[in-house]
Amino acid sequence: MHEALQRLVGGTAALGVVPMGTANALAADLGLPASPVKAATMLLTATPVRVSVGQVFYRDSEGNARSRYFIVAAGVGADALFMSRLDPKSKQRFGYALYVVEAFRLWVAYSYPMFRARFQESGNPTPRVEEVSQILAVRIANFGGVLGNLAPGAAIVSRNLQVIALKTRSRLRYLRFIIAVLLRRHRYASPIELVDCESVECFGLEDAAEELFVEADGEWLGTLPVRMEVAPEILTLLVPQKTLARREL
Repeated sequence: MHEALQRLVGGTAALGVVPMGTANALAADLGLPASPVKAATMLLTATPVRVSVGQVFYRDSEGNARSRYFIVAAGVGADALFMSRLDPKSKQRFGYALYVVEAFRLWVAYSYPMFRARFQESGNPTPRVEEVSQILAVRIANFGGVLGNLAPGAAIVSRNLQVIALKTRSRLRYLRFIIAVLLRRHRYASPIELVDCESVECFGLEDAAEELFVEADGEWLGTLPVRMEVAPEILTLLVPQKTLARREL
């Protein structure tokens, strides 16, 4: 899906999502059934809708400036390191079980290094700078599965990013937040915030010893510095009729 998105933005061809991956978050957000056959059948009567997507600017493994589009989420920090460790063949074989095992290993061993994030908040002309250990810019309302409505206010038609910012290195706080998400009881207040942003930029600290990664839609991309923003109404997406009736798309 992520690769197809790069070719379809700005054009007239529509993106239709058939859930055959591990998490299938976009399919869940669109209200598509888990069965690929049923989802494909539903797409035959879906409506093409022009939607906005995220865009992330970063450095690749050779230090070159690159950019990619994303439609689900993009992150800097632990989640990007997590994605870099996942082998595609293992994901196909073990599915969500691999996610759980790798997440636990990361939680135990990762040091959660801090970096600097500059938020251009909606309606505020003055950027806000914070030191954070994790940034996740979310574009969809419902991830489905265990994550559900992770970032209230996120939507594929929104001109903004809903950015989850963790301003802590505490493993205990990370664990408490994850448990709250799983129980559908998570709330946002410092040191874990949900920020409504036009854009967010991430930079390493001057004395940083660890390299920090960036991912988009579950694909590892590269390293800091990073800028994330929204490319408005640049993609045509097939949206099922029942989802259109339920939302203002």
